[in-house]
Amino acid sequence: MTERSEPAQPSEPSDQQPATEEGEPTPPGGVPAPMTPREVLGVIGGLMVGLFLAALDQTIVATALPTSVGELGGSEQDSWTVTAYLLTATASTPLYGKIGDLYGRKSVFQAAVVIFVLGSLVSAVATSMGVLIIGRAVQGLGAGGLIALTLAIVGDIVSPRERGRYQGLFGAVFGISSVLGPLLGGFFTESLSWRWVFWINVPLGLVALVTIQRTLHLPKKRVEHSIDYVGAALIVAAVSAILLVTVWGGNEYEWNDPLIVGLAVLGVALIGVFVAWELRVPEPLLPMRLFKNPVFSNTSAVSFLFGIAFFGGIIYLPVYLQVVRGYGPT
Repeated sequence: MTERSEPAQPSEPSDQQPATEEGEPTPPGGVPAPMTPREVLGVIGGLMVGLFLAALDQTIVATALPTSVGELGGSEQDSWTVTAYLLTATASTPLYGKIGDLYGRKSVFQAAVVIFVLGSLVSAVATSMGVLIIGRAVQGLGAGGLIALTLAIVGDIVSPRERGRYQGLFGAVFGISSVLGPLLGGFFTESLSWRWVFWINVPLGLVALVTIQRTLHLPKKRVEHSIDYVGAALIVAAVSAILLVTVWGGNEYEWNDPLIVGLAVLGVALIGVFVAWELRVPEPLLPMRLFKNPVFSNTSAVSFLFGIAFFGGIIYLPVYLQVVRGYGPT
């Protein structure tokens, strides 16, 4: 039988027991009943569906990209359909952890699912590359919560001894989505429409919402935090400036064009401002002390190199195989 986190004790005596997020009183003594293995698996199933949404949309768009770009126009903006998603997901992930502490992880997780589905709807009905990119950015905002809160909720409902086993299931979700995503994207593009790579998220999102609503009952516990919105804005602005340099440089503008040089200088300057801000803010978005830990620094460097290879291949191999070699999406 697995264990659950205990709710915070009231500061003053009260005849009313602490309530769950749904407002249901807990048993006498204020300690909620432990979840059975079957109940834990029900929650894990809903979390896996939510995580699958976020993981799948990192790869499913790739094989549909040449077709969607051909229909909407703007091939020079194709990389932004993936970049916008990753950028907002990366910036929002640490914020969701603190927001979940403030307002409850269950409700915030459900809000993330709704945001993700809304972004999918915007992408599915897009009539231009600009609208598609906006939809993907909204999807990323939701995906950041799905990734962060999934692991946090596991920590709430599963004892430390059991967490590795369940988190292994989440690792499998990423592995399966990496293989299944491009194949599904090609199938939808050839058999239905590229827009179905986004429509498919609607029923999956509803399944995740219903499952979590029915199975997850966490005790009400509020932890006060100072959320670093300034840090999030700085890192998004810095990365966006550098991305514009890589997208526009040598394509729409010469590398020595004042605009490209200015964007490069701005991006580097904003990174410096971000680091300085993180060193002085009480609760930073990215604590700089983490980089003193060689495990964190080395794994971050490896993850950075992995991201270059993985997402570079995911985005450009389908374009090369379809446009240059003449293969179909599937």
